[in-house]
Amino acid sequence: MERQGIISAGNWLIDHIKMIDAWPERGNLTNIRFIAKRAPGGCSHNVLVDLARMQTGIPLWAGGIVGDDDDGNYILGKVRENGIDDRYMSVRPGVSTSFTDVMSETSTGARTFFHHRGANAILDHTDFEAMDAPAKIFHLGYLLLLDRLDAADEQHGTVAAKVLRHLKAKGYATSVDVVSEQGQRFRDVVTPCLKYVDYMICNEVEASACTGIDLRDDAGILPENLPRAAACLFDQGVNRLVVVHFPEGGFAASRDGQQALVPSREVPRDAIKSTVGAGDAFCAGALYAIHEGLPLRRMLQIANANARFNLLSENSTDGAVALPELLQYVNQNYEP
Repeated sequence: MERQGIISAGNWLIDHIKMIDAWPERGNLTNIRFIAKRAPGGCSHNVLVDLARMQTGIPLWAGGIVGDDDDGNYILGKVRENGIDDRYMSVRPGVSTSFTDVMSETSTGARTFFHHRGANAILDHTDFEAMDAPAKIFHLGYLLLLDRLDAADEQHGTVAAKVLRHLKAKGYATSVDVVSEQGQRFRDVVTPCLKYVDYMICNEVEASACTGIDLRDDAGILPENLPRAAACLFDQGVNRLVVVHFPEGGFAASRDGQQALVPSREVPRDAIKSTVGAGDAFCAGALYAIHEGLPLRRMLQIANANARFNLLSENSTDGAVALPELLQYVNQNYEP
């Protein structure tokens, strides 16, 4: 039977979003101008709900752990509300559902995160053994934010690498995303996974941390370095496709030598409500296009547009639109 659909497992959390005037110096005060209603977030939630709101008919499955608490019940309710199969979600007593306090600047949309790992920290390789949906793509995220998966494994390098090898053996094409984090863990945690990754989708900061290649300077993105970074990620093991997104657009390279660079369309600053979840919205658009076998350039156009709609909402998914509206925007703003 031909595989169809996308399963995503990994981070599930509640975002507590506060809109602030500006980020203060240490010890100083800033005003909270608006407190958004609580909203589910995390890689798996954001990607799957964005895909569900596209209304493509592609089957979707969710995998991960929440606590036996009000936040966990809220997340599961939102999963079901969006028509996502939750059979691989686990509710664990005695542990709190993960959450993030998000401080988003009203003037720029820039955001800062304060994260409590909670239930996500105990997601382990044994939890993936029961995940057996007939999906085509298995998306795992975020590496660097899943404590037991990020842990060292003597045979595979990390537990996440062991999981990804297991998923590939089941017949999935694998996709990963990582979290932007300060520190030196990228190569220790991410690199061992790459030989079991088909689609690496990340932002320019994360790609630079994985490769040691500068992708941005004070003037902006360095487009001439994007192919070098992709080549480095292929050398580290990525099997099929590297996709790098950034505010200015997106870049994609396939192992067979195809490349595409597509700029994003500028969004007026006063129209940007928040940038929370924009990278996940880009990822959802890219995964849809990959699932459907679309060309790289079209993939990036759709991914850019999906991220654009995300910017128009305070939380991580409410800006998502159905595929006809998304494609209408793409056709109006990009050459075929």
